Amino acid sequence: MGVSRRNFLNVLLGGSLMGWLASVLYPILSYLRPPKIPEANVNSVKVGPVDDIAPNSAKIVKFGRKPVILIRDDGGEFHAFSATCTHLDCIVQYRQDTKQIWCACHNGTYDLRGRNLSGPPPKPLDEFAVNIVNDEVFVSKPKQVS
Repeated sequence: MGVSRRNFLNVLLGGSLMGWLASVLYPILSYLRPPKIPEANVNSVKVGPVDDIAPNSAKIVKFGRKPVILIRDDGGEFHAFSATCTHLDCIVQYRQDTKQIWCACHNGTYDLRGRNLSGPPPKPLDEFAVNIVNDEVFVSKPKQVS
C-alpha cells in the first residue's frame, strides 16, 4: 500500500513547520544565552602605598571579579581574605571596635586569621598573600594549603 496524498502533505507541512520553528527559535535562544568570555587570570593586584592604610583599618580591593578585604592590624601586619562571606556571599567588613571581620547579613564573625567565630558561616574565609615591595602593598593569589 502506498502513501496517501493527505499523509504526504501532512508530513511535508509538519516538517516545514518544524524547520521554520527551529530557524526562528535558534537565533533567539542563542541571543539569550551569550557565549562564555574567559575571565582574565589575575595573579596579583597592587593596592597602593603602605601609608595609605592606617593601623586597625581595612580596605576592600577588587581582585579580578572578586572582592578582597585587606586589613592592617594594630601591630602594622597585613592580612588579606576573600571579602565574600562563606554563608551567602555577602560582602564582609572590618570592625575596628572588635578587631574582627563581620558579615552584616546574618551577624557572622571571623577573626584576623579568617576563621569563623560565630554565626552561620560554615567555613573560614579564603586567605590571600600580602607582599610589600618598595613600600607598595600587593595582594596575590590565595595561599596554597598543604
